[in-house]
Amino acid sequence: MNDHKNRDKPRGKDSARRSKSTDKRSPTGGRDAGRGKEAGESKFPKRPDFKKTQPPRSKDRPEFKKLQPPQSKDRPEFKKPQPPRSGDRPDDDASGPRSRKPYDKRHGAVKYERDAETPPFKSKYQKGPAARKPYRGGAGSSDFGPRTDKKASDDTIRLNKYLANSGLSSRREADELIRSGLVQINGKVVTEMGVKVKPDDTVTYAGEKVKPEKPVYLLLNKPKDYITTAKDPQNRQTVMQLLRGLGNHRVFPVGRLDRHTTGLLMFTNDGDLAKKLTHPKHGVKKLYHVFLDKNCKPEHMHQLVEGVELEDGVMAVDVVSYVADAKDKSQVGVEIHSGKNRIVRRLFESLGYKVIKLDRVVFGGLTKKDLARGKWRYLTEQELNNLKML
Repeated sequence: MNDHKNRDKPRGKDSARRSKSTDKRSPTGGRDAGRGKEAGESKFPKRPDFKKTQPPRSKDRPEFKKLQPPQSKDRPEFKKPQPPRSGDRPDDDASGPRSRKPYDKRHGAVKYERDAETPPFKSKYQKGPAARKPYRGGAGSSDFGPRTDKKASDDTIRLNKYLANSGLSSRREADELIRSGLVQINGKVVTEMGVKVKPDDTVTYAGEKVKPEKPVYLLLNKPKDYITTAKDPQNRQTVMQLLRGLGNHRVFPVGRLDRHTTGLLMFTNDGDLAKKLTHPKHGVKKLYHVFLDKNCKPEHMHQLVEGVELEDGVMAVDVVSYVADAKDKSQVGVEIHSGKNRIVRRLFESLGYKVIKLDRVVFGGLTKKDLARGKWRYLTEQELNNLKML
């Protein structure tokens, strides 16, 4: 019963040893020393607050600069060489009917083009009498004599051309009609060749008045297996059979496309414009999409622009390149101004290639956009003006 009274009394060595141990543990002593804030401070040092280390910010970091290789002062700055261009050829960014933007879009950026030393409309390896003919100077020189002024152009035209423009016949057939004595001018029979007709003259054939026909210009997207002629003795399909709905207009094709070639073909009854578009000296460009039986080698591309020896002389193309959207290099784009028969096929055949398919996609700035195969349309006024300015 009285144990609680003797609880604080010392009990020998054990009690003294216990009291010493409590004094070492805490200056305050007791069992609860170091068990909380109320019991006092711990014997272990307080642990500092933990903060997550952050990477240095971009403002604190020094600016990183890419090391450049040392350049010699004597070494010139490297520039990619550009192929020389002909002075007569417009720039790529030019606008108008001779713009190169449609060509660059359809074909690759790498083009094989004749250099400035090559004449614009013939190969620099051209052979024949024209190459050996000496230059005698221009008009007005001592060789040619004094310069003569050209006669002022009038509105008179030859009688055979007048009859051909009226749709009565061709020029050759008109000559036969004049010789037969069936043609009269102002009531007088004319049988001589070369007679000219004035705008106010009255021309009759077999008693009926002849009126000149209005010029007509149209464009056809020619399909395969059609002959470019008005009449065929073998009764094969001709391009004239595709001009349904044309009416009584008598037109003829400008230039030719062989039976297996497809693409643009122009028709008109304007002989002067047709001659301008087909004669090589005017340089009217034609662009062909060529499908070959194998990949075309780069050395052959160079040879096409430098000149290829054919049976009728040396021929060369103006520009040739691989088609950009093609899967392989067997599709080639060729720009040429020559109108010789089967010239594109003969050029590739002479280099060991077989032309599987040939399509004319551009003719004198005209394209076959929105023109289905086998269909035709009239030229717009803007397209006609562009052709007359070539």
